[in-house]
Amino acid sequence: MKLLGISGTIVGSKTEIVTEEILDYVIKIDPSIETEVLNLKAFDIQFCDGRESEKYNEDTKKVINLISNADLFIIVTPIFHGTFSGAMKNVFDLISPQVMKNKVMGFAIVGNNYKHYLMVENQLKPLAGYFGAYVAPNYVFVHNEDFKDNKITNQELLNQIAEFSSEIINMKKLLQ
Repeated sequence: MKLLGISGTIVGSKTEIVTEEILDYVIKIDPSIETEVLNLKAFDIQFCDGRESEKYNEDTKKVINLISNADLFIIVTPIFHGTFSGAMKNVFDLISPQVMKNKVMGFAIVGNNYKHYLMVENQLKPLAGYFGAYVAPNYVFVHNEDFKDNKITNQELLNQIAEFSSEIINMKKLLQ
């Protein structure tokens, strides 16, 4: 089973920190799960314009292949102006719905406004429904105040991340 953690922005480091924290918990819970981080800022991803996937640059094709070969996903995105990042939107546009059909998807978001947690319910869960993915019922909301020196310091949040990680694994195993 391969879990792909997607750090869905090309700026900052908080989404990457959250992505790696979740994957660390997954490995502690079930070391047999193969995990990989897809950090969008490490790739030169072209904008989706409707061409065949093999006509994009090598980085874009690699991102499409990483997503296509994963069994389940943790998608971590910052909130910009009440929505997920444009970089993450572009990745969703590049992916065929068949790629994520019947796969498990979980969300974690990083924001500076406590009202931003609603974005998961209003935008990401419906998008996952379009892709035909199974969505973890819970998700993780990380506030900027939960970080200190590039580490998550809120123990309650770390407990929530542990529960979320377990939920994703159990959901995938039950659906197999």
